[in-house]
Amino acid sequence: MTQPTLIGRDRMPRLLDAYCCQGGAGMGYYWSGFDVTGIDKDAQPRYPLGFHQGEAVAFITAYGGDFDFIHASPPCQGDSDCQRLQGRAHPDLIAPTRDALNATGRPWVLENVRGALPKLNNPVMLCGTMFGLHTYRHRYFESGGGFTLTQPEHPEHLLPQAKMGRPVPPGHFGQYVGNFSGVEQARRTLGVPWMNRDGIRECIPPAYTQHIGAAALAYLGTGAVAA
Repeated sequence: MTQPTLIGRDRMPRLLDAYCCQGGAGMGYYWSGFDVTGIDKDAQPRYPLGFHQGEAVAFITAYGGDFDFIHASPPCQGDSDCQRLQGRAHPDLIAPTRDALNATGRPWVLENVRGALPKLNNPVMLCGTMFGLHTYRHRYFESGGGFTLTQPEHPEHLLPQAKMGRPVPPGHFGQYVGNFSGVEQARRTLGVPWMNRDGIRECIPPAYTQHIGAAALAYLGTGAVAA
């Protein structure tokens, strides 16, 4: 197992962004102060940071211990409201991803959607209202490897939410899922100006992981950094 050492001033802490897609999570960690590498089975030409194409569980197993912190967002389609309505089958990679994360000995976060809650262990929920975003977009974050997250206060949902995939009327929050319209509006709302519709519909807003990244850096400052 990799032995922990203090963070040196000559390098940024390294973070692995597994199942990275177009980089919503990765960018938030980058903003918080991490050197980020994304891993995804598909080519991701819009990913704005360092990228490696490959299978995430295998990469975590082989190289996860080389990173100071790992974020993983296994495919959520099988647990999303949209895909359940369409009756499509998708792989369930939450358990094998957790096993791979635990085997690294590194601190980690595993993220997914509300439909996956029965598969997650004591997750923290983040919402756009916690960060001043005009979207609710709840995402759930299980933590492990010694790292823990504190549940922030959840502001009341005071404004109505636009219907799934529909244009956002005045005075509403957008959902930006499915084949939605208003890509430019979604980019501004979520803080992801480099993404297309495919990336936006599933992304984690970077504000969420910037928040997690700050907590992760505080944790790593106690000496839990890979040698």
